[in-house]
This record gives sequence, C-alpha cells and structure tokens, in this order.
Amino acid sequence: MTMRNLKEELRLSWEDLCWLGPPQGLVETTTAEIQPQHEIIGQERAVKAIKLGLVIKSKWYNIYVAGINGTGRTATVKKLLEELHSEGPIPNDLCYVNNFKNPDQPRLLILEAGRGAAFKQQVTDLIGSLQKKIPAIFESEEFQSARNEIVSRHMGAQKALFKNFENKVSSENFMMVQVQVGPFTRPDLAPVIVGNPMKIEQLEALVEEGKFSAEELERLKSKYKELSMEMEKIFKEARDIDKTIQEDLEKLSREWVQPLLRDLTDAIREQHKSDAVNTYLDELEADIVNHLDRFKPRIVPSPGAGEAPGPPVLLPPDPSQFTDYEVNVLIDNSDTKSPPVVVETAPTFRNLFGTIERVMDRHGIWFSDYRHIRGGSLLKANGGFLILNAYDVLTEPGVWQGLKRSLRNGVMDIQSDPFGFFFASALKPEKIPINLRVIMIGDPDLYDLLHWYDEDFRKIFKVKADFDYQLPNTEGNLQKLLGFVSRVCSEENLLPCDDSGVRAIAKLAIRWGGRKNKISAQFERLADLTRESDLEARSAGATVISSQHVEQANRNRIERVNMIEDKIQELIEEGTLMIDTQGFRVGQINGLSVYAFPEFSFGRPSRITVKTSMGKSGIISIEKEAELSGHTYDKGVLILAGFLRDRFAQDKPLNLTASITFEQSYSGVDGDSASSTELYGLMSSLSGTPIDQGIAVTGSVNQHGEIQPIGGVNQKIEGFFKVCKAKGLTGSQGVIIPRRNVDDLMLDQEVVEAVKRGEFHIWAIDHVDQGIELLTGVPAGEPDENGEYPEGTINYLVNLRLEELSRGMKEYESAEGRDEEEGKKEEEQGGGAEPVP
Repeated sequence: MTMRNLKEELRLSWEDLCWLGPPQGLVETTTAEIQPQHEIIGQERAVKAIKLGLVIKSKWYNIYVAGINGTGRTATVKKLLEELHSEGPIPNDLCYVNNFKNPDQPRLLILEAGRGAAFKQQVTDLIGSLQKKIPAIFESEEFQSARNEIVSRHMGAQKALFKNFENKVSSENFMMVQVQVGPFTRPDLAPVIVGNPMKIEQLEALVEEGKFSAEELERLKSKYKELSMEMEKIFKEARDIDKTIQEDLEKLSREWVQPLLRDLTDAIREQHKSDAVNTYLDELEADIVNHLDRFKPRIVPSPGAGEAPGPPVLLPPDPSQFTDYEVNVLIDNSDTKSPPVVVETAPTFRNLFGTIERVMDRHGIWFSDYRHIRGGSLLKANGGFLILNAYDVLTEPGVWQGLKRSLRNGVMDIQSDPFGFFFASALKPEKIPINLRVIMIGDPDLYDLLHWYDEDFRKIFKVKADFDYQLPNTEGNLQKLLGFVSRVCSEENLLPCDDSGVRAIAKLAIRWGGRKNKISAQFERLADLTRESDLEARSAGATVISSQHVEQANRNRIERVNMIEDKIQELIEEGTLMIDTQGFRVGQINGLSVYAFPEFSFGRPSRITVKTSMGKSGIISIEKEAELSGHTYDKGVLILAGFLRDRFAQDKPLNLTASITFEQSYSGVDGDSASSTELYGLMSSLSGTPIDQGIAVTGSVNQHGEIQPIGGVNQKIEGFFKVCKAKGLTGSQGVIIPRRNVDDLMLDQEVVEAVKRGEFHIWAIDHVDQGIELLTGVPAGEPDENGEYPEGTINYLVNLRLEELSRGMKEYESAEGRDEEEGKKEEEQGGGAEPVP
C-alpha cells in the first residue's frame, strides 16, 4: 500500500469528528412546544439503591449518595422521598420539663404530634388559673375562719403557758424584764427588792458595801438559775407552738388547695394518656403545694412624698417565681403532614445536635436550665429523613463522631456546644430515642476513604447510591434532555430554544459526557449553559436561543477560566516554547498533553526528543531521572523496552542507551498517553529517518505495538490545531489518534470545518507500524518467513542499527578485554624482575 493510500485509508472524515444528530431535527419550532421534564433522568442504578434505603425498615440502612456535583443527587433524593413517603406516620412532639427532684436532669415528655404545644398551653393556663384562685381561697371567709380558729387555739395555749410562768415568777418575788444585748433586747429575770427589780450584779455590789445580806444573795442566785432554766423551757414550748401553728396553717392551705389543683391536673391527664405526663403532673402538684407562698400577693411599700415610703400596697405574685413550671417544646410537629425531610446545609455541632443555651439573668449572672435546651436538625428529622453534605459533616469539629454515636446507639444526648465560648453545662437532659434515615451526599473518593478506614461507617451506612456522570445517548434520553431544557426555560422565564439551539446544547452535553454514545449527567451545568445562552440571545435582540448564542455562551464560559491556556499559547507563538509545525526532524516529534483544572481542561503540544547510542543502560527517561515523572509514565517507558526486545532482540542483545525527554517541561509529567509518541521518536533516531513535524501524536502502546485509547483526545487535537493555525495551516498537518478513541471525538466546530476543507487532518490507527509510516512516509515493513524486513523499511533500518550497536559493543568489550589481559601480563612480568638500581 502506498503512502498516499495509507493516509487516505486512515484519515477520518469530518462526519466522524462530532455528533451530528438526527437529520429531521430535534424540535419543529422551539422548546416551548416540548413538555417540561420533571422526572428523574437516567440514574437507574442510583435510584434503585436509594429506594432500597428508603423502603427497608431495618436500622443502619442509611444511604451514602456518591457522584460528582451537578448530577442531580439532591434533587433526585427529594423527588424519591416525595414519591415514596408523601404519606406516613407523623413523628411525636418532644418536650422537656423541670425535674423537681433533680433539676440538673430535666425530664423528657414524648407526646403525640401536635400535642406538645397544647400541653404547654394547658400547663400555662393551669398556673395562670392558680395565680387567681389560690389567693381567692386564702382571702375567703371560710378559709380565714379556719385559719383564725387554728391560730386562736394555739395562741390561747401559748398565753396560758406564759401566764402561769409569770404567776410563778411573781410568787418567788421575781419579775420578767427586757435587757439590751447590743442592738437587740431579750427577756430576763430580775429579783424584786423593795418593790423595784434589780440585777444580780447590783445586789453583789450592795453585798460588798454591807448593805445586803450575802446569804440572801446566794438564795436569790439559786432561784434565778432555777427560774431561768424554766423560762428557757417555756420559750422553747412557745416556739414549738409557733411551729405547730405554721405547720397546721400550711396543712390547712394544702388541704384547701389540693382539691382545686387535682381537678385542674386531672383535666390535663384526661387529654394525655401517658405515664410520663402523670409522673410529671404528680411532681408538679407536690411542688406547687410546697411553695404556695409564690401565689400570695406581694406587699411592697408605695412611693411616698420625699424620702419617706408610702403605705404598703398589694401586687400580683412575681412572674419569675413560676418559670419552673414552664414547658419547653423542643420539637413541634403540629404542622407536619408527613414524615419530615430536613436538608441541613450548615451541619455545625449546634445546628445538628442542638445545644443548651446560657442566658444572663437580671443580676448579670450566666445560667442555664431546662427551658434553654434547643433541638437541632437531627431531632427535627426524627421519624423521617435527614439530608447532609458529607464533606461538611466531616470537616465540622465533633459532628462526625457525634452523628455516628447517635445513629449507632439510637439515642441522642443534647449537650452544650463543646466548641462554644462557654464551659459545658452541668445539665444532663434525659436522652431522646431517635429513629430516622440519614442520607449523606458526597463524592466517590470520600466514600472510599470512609469505607476503608472507618468501621462505623461500614456498619451504619449500608447503602451506596452511585450517580453516574454520564447517560446513554439514546433517543429517549435526548428527549428527556430537551424536556429538561424546556423546564429550565419555562420555570426561569428564559427564551425558548430553536432546533439549532437545542442541537448546540445537546452537542456540548455529549462532549461533556465523554463519548458520542453518552450524554453528560451534569444537568446543573447544562442549566447554567441555558441561562447564559439566554443572556446572549437577549443581548443580540433575538426572540429564541439559537446555536450561535449557545456557542458564544460556551466561549465566554471558557474565556473566563482559560487565562493560563492563552499564556501558554502566547509563549508558543513567540517561540519561547519551541514547537515546529513544519519540516522533518530525526528523533523529534510533537506529543500532546492535557492540562486539567477544576472548571476547564485544554491540550497543548510538547516537543519530545530522543537520542540513541551504543551502551547497556537501555531506555533512560530524563523526566524519571530528574524525579519529574509519575508511576504511570514510568510504566509506559518500560513498555518501550519490552516492545524493542520482542521485535528486535530475539537474535542479539539489545546494546542500546537511549535518552527520552519532554523538552521545556519543568512541572512533571504522568500518564502513558505519550508512550507511542516516544516509541516513534526512538524508531526515528535508530533508523535515522526524519519525522514530519506537522503531525502530532497521542496514544499509549503495549508491548505488542498495539495502540491503546487515551483520555482528553478532543482537547489534545484542539490544542495542536490552535498552534498550527497560529503558525499557518499548510493542508498537511494533523493529529494521529488511537482508533479506539474515534467514538470519543466531539471536536470544536472550527476544527471540524478545517477538516472538512482539507486544511487539517485526523488519522486513527491501530498499530505502531501504521503510525511510523504516517509520520515518516517510509513503510514500516513486514518480516518475511525468516524474520527479515524488506530493505529500506523503518523496521529494517532500526534492526540494522541495533545490529551495528550490538557488534560495536561486542568489539568494544573484546578490545577492552584484550587491554585488560595485556595489562595483567605486564604486571606479572614486572613483578618477577630485579629492581633497577
């Protein structure tokens, strides 16, 4: 086959370079006529997995939704939740109330949905009613009569006690007096002398003066001591009577209040059939009857004229005294109609698990109690579904460990934020049982890390839903894609797309999908493209979105992020980065590489040079020696040696030293897509045959010489085309690619048009022999039955050169061996001779 025939046979037509679409058109007029697509597009594998996690009732079947951004993961999950769980049991309300016996351990009340707020209001009404009715009871004539009867009965006994004692004291010629002790007075006894009470100390002074009998003084002292002890006993009995009065009055108050309190609490019990509620109300009743003073009016002085206070006035009880009776409704599901679906976009420790807030009282002191316990999204989703972003969960301090602990144990322990400003609270609220399905959305790499290194993750998240980044390019999926575009235009009031517009969007969707038979599943990216195309159409005064608007929007998108590509292109055009696109060179070839960034990737040519010589070092990669290469690149270089040994070293040793490098490359290389390119440069150097610099090459090679597919083929072709266009298209330039990459071609329209005009070419090959013939114009050569290659072919010239290197190495080693042998003989002869004087 002649060179011209080989080029024609391997050259791709312009129709092979992109997706053309159906000839009849995708839409008759515009997308306005297409029914908007609201259903999930593709993702059958992921949908099946999510349904399993949503339907199965066993615990720990939480779901990890894996996939790249923009593939509709969150929207799909929400859609499936709407379909599968639009109806179902509504979760209970959760309330915290005071634990009157141990305030540091608030009680949890679990009530039917919507009953929490009602219970709170009932308790509030109960306390409000008691604030009015208890004072009314205490002010009633019946209560006052019963109270006065108790007081008068006990006070009569107390008066009789004191009267009897006073009579006894008087009969002993003593008198009860009040003595000053500091700022206070206290009762005491004094003997009556000549009708006047006198202190014992005064009598002692009279005895010393001889004016009073010492014997009489001793008698009075003895009687004073006896009566004082009896007085102490009398006062103790009086205090006991006071205490009895107080206890009887409190008992009376309880007896009068308890029937009222029981009637009010029974009304609440009737509406909440719950042991926990009954226990709480019992404790509530006990606390109220033990603190009835809270319900009594306050007596405070009124403001008077000047500095003097006015007469006392009665005020209602202080509201702050009743805060212990408030109900903290943690979760209120009164408006919930189906199992809750909560999307937590900021899963901090506080937002996810709740907290115990600290507040400052009127005295400036920080405190917290059960009223300041706050629930988080985990409780809001209890009985339903919680959607989280995996990266956010793992990067927020303490959240991942807390989430695992809660799901593993099935209970949640609310605590103050351990990473907050304040120290931890002493409150230990009763733990809350939880039962929900957590759906965590993240990328596949994060899933792999968790699955390998976190045993709890494997146990708790049993379901993985993998979202594909591409969909099959079928007529059905194309129609769904058009329906999606129609929906975006309709919902966001965008201009409709005509047939050329939707074709342009579809082409980009297929290019982003990576192959002609695939469509990108990044629908958010397609929605952005539609929005930006609408802006271009409106700016041009158009009434519909056409292909030129879509293409311009895409160019603008690329222009926003491709500054580094333009800088490299400038360096090539200036000659700073040396790339030849014309002429022939021995051992020099244009390889193609891809620069990948988060929002954009582009290709550019790189000059690869090869130098060969006699030696035993084999193939030396300068990148590897300089530690600028990756493992995959190093593997590709080793494959070259395997190919040469298999083809040319069956009858001789491979005595070769070859150095290969990417010229002007300083940031490192990886991947094996340049291995075939390096092999062509190696064969050119060995054969002495020059390579056409107007042809760039990409493709990896195996040890059999077969060309294998690579990634980024579109970017690589477009990158070399830009360089050729800048330096001048000759009509003979082009790119050699693996045939297995033809289905991946979705080239820019400018490249397609250049190929269509014959200004640029794409050749698809299967074997290295095809490539070297295209590059050199010299046949590769097929071996005959004796393994000999036709004279003048590339393989013949390579083999001939390797034979020369092998003979040369053999002769060199032989000569070197002879020199060593002669040197040894001279040493032996010199060693036996006499020394010369």
